[in-house]
Amino acid sequence: MLPAALERIDQVVPEDALVLDVGGWASPLNRADHVLDAQPYDTRGPDGSHGEIRERFSARTWVTRDMCAREPWPFRDGQFDFAVCVMTLADVRDPIWVCQELTRVARAGYVEVPTIVAELLQHEGDDAGGQHLGLAHRRWFVQMEGGELVFVHKSHAIHHDWALRISSRWQERMTVADERQGLFWEGQLPARERLLLTPEDHDHLRDDLAQHLHQRFEPTTGELVVRQASSVARQGLYIVGQPVRAAASRVMDRIVGR
Repeated sequence: MLPAALERIDQVVPEDALVLDVGGWASPLNRADHVLDAQPYDTRGPDGSHGEIRERFSARTWVTRDMCAREPWPFRDGQFDFAVCVMTLADVRDPIWVCQELTRVARAGYVEVPTIVAELLQHEGDDAGGQHLGLAHRRWFVQMEGGELVFVHKSHAIHHDWALRISSRWQERMTVADERQGLFWEGQLPARERLLLTPEDHDHLRDDLAQHLHQRFEPTTGELVVRQASSVARQGLYIVGQPVRAAASRVMDRIVGR
């Protein structure tokens, strides 16, 4: 969670307020009285936690369930004074539903999502040898427009577009604030999907991403040439390796068939 957001939550949320953390399994907000997540209570906190040392929630107030199941969460309308949902909405299959339920069960809250820039970072050491952009478990680009969350499908096409990659010299300068964006809301959390229905829609998204990126991280011509050459070289190695992988597969099939 962004440090400034955590500080503000400590300031604006009264001591006696009832707080819900949605999707907080990896690093729960200890101030939360209840937590809702698909992962169980006993495995919580692989990435630590946020806020005060003592956990206010317990195994009894930890609700294990699919937040996108299209069934109302097991909480009353307006039951919570405040709700948080940190770095979860970009991962789940139905973030619009989650935002609707947040609005229903809480009177105010805070959501935090990855920036578009964070989803255009090249991650080294993944299964594709660092060719993929963003984290594999994230399904959506998230934009904030006038207090509204706008979700856009993260197309596979971005992984092959070298104009959308941030150069290493800029990645080294990025801070947590460059990779996360937060929104405090009260009364209602507006959310919608930007639909990509036609090839033109995808082209417009690509142009929007490139413009957003290059306003801050404009690559040089030399950097683009080097990265494109690297992509061609990796693709060539993959093609060359295909006969080897095919032969190995046939050998395994024979072994299994015996």
